[in-house]
This record gives sequence, structure tokens and C-alpha cells, in this order.
Amino acid sequence: MPTRTTLTIHPPATTQRTSPEDRTRRVSVAVYAQDLVLRIGVVHQLRQRPEVELVDEAEADGARTSLVIVDSVDDDVIALLQRLQRNAGTRTGLVVGTFETAALQRVIECGVAAVLRRAEADQDRLLHLVLAMAKGEGVLPGDLLGKLLTHVGGLQRSALDPRGLALSTLTAREADMLRLVAEGFDTSEIAQKTAYSERTVKNVLHEITTRLQLRNRAHAVGYALRNGLI
Repeated sequence: MPTRTTLTIHPPATTQRTSPEDRTRRVSVAVYAQDLVLRIGVVHQLRQRPEVELVDEAEADGARTSLVIVDSVDDDVIALLQRLQRNAGTRTGLVVGTFETAALQRVIECGVAAVLRRAEADQDRLLHLVLAMAKGEGVLPGDLLGKLLTHVGGLQRSALDPRGLALSTLTAREADMLRLVAEGFDTSEIAQKTAYSERTVKNVLHEITTRLQLRNRAHAVGYALRNGLI
């Protein structure tokens, strides 16, 4: 049975000695990692920057920002993120090796304010992440932001209509035929006006009612009108 990985905070390799005045200006950072090697890489980058102060385990709860360094997002990581979320005094960023789209909503719900892929975690990007969080800002890679917006849009559409109806649900031909049905035209008249065969008209209208799970043409017209599809 594989051993479960626990995330711990390791103390800085060297203690940063700062005056009280310096500490008020610097952004305090607590670094949590799945293993010491992961943490050493991030600490090595941040230790060189005067804008930040790395804190040890005893002061971790008082850090303005927390960085969680992981290979991937699993249940242990989510549990840590949820624990950090309960600390209103810290904002949390995630530095992750591989990131599945399905995990995006989970980490956002856990209060993660910024995400950075480990492959891109050089000194400048790490510093930008920390300073942005300290200012109350969020940071996401462009592709993840796009996926998040798409996901949120999908949730909104689902909330409005469980079947996910949208303006794009109907093709131009389908919308034209439904408008003619709404105006009282029968199959042969619609065929004449659209220059399609009666068989095609029947097939198109049948496809609409089947795809949208509707009972008949009248139901299709009413549903399309209510949802702004025609």
C-alpha cells in the first residue's frame, strides 16, 4: 500500500534577520511543500528578494501569504487548502506540477487566490505571485483563466436551463422553420418558402423536438420563444 504524502512546512535553511521596520514593509510568506526538495527550490528563489520574509513553522499562521508547492492536486492538498482557507489572515497561492482542469473549481472553492505551474516558477514569477496576493489580487495562467471563464459560463447556462439551451442551440435553418411554424404555416408551405422538400422540413422539425426533448411542434415553438431562440 503506497504511503500517503503529507504536506509540511519546513523552516528556512537560514534565518532572515530583519529589523521591526523592515518586517512591516516585507510580505511574510509561509511555504508548504510535499517534500523538502520542492520547498528548497522555492525558498532559494524567494530568499534572495528583499520584498519578502520567509517565516518558520511557529509563525506560519501569521503569514500574509502562503505558498503550497505540490506535484498535483489530491485530497491531501485539498485538505491543506481548506485549513488555510479558515485562516482569514493569509492568502494562499498554489505552485503545481501538473494541473487537471477538473481540479480548478476545487482549488478556487478552497480560496486559492493564485496558481502558478512549477515549470514556470522562476524568481520573478514567484515574487509577482506573492506581491499580487498581498495586494488582494488574483493570478491565473492565461489558459486556466480561459477554462475558468468557460466553466463558469457553463454553470450559469446550466442554472438557467438544465438542458443547456442557448442561442446556438438552433441552426439558422432550424430557427427559420420554427418561425414559419409560429406564423401558422404547414409543412408544404414551409417547404415552398424555404426551397426544401417536405421530407427535409419534417426531418428538421423532428430533430428539433427530439434534441430539445419537446413533445411536438407547438411545444417547440413555445419553448424557443420563451428562451429567445427565435
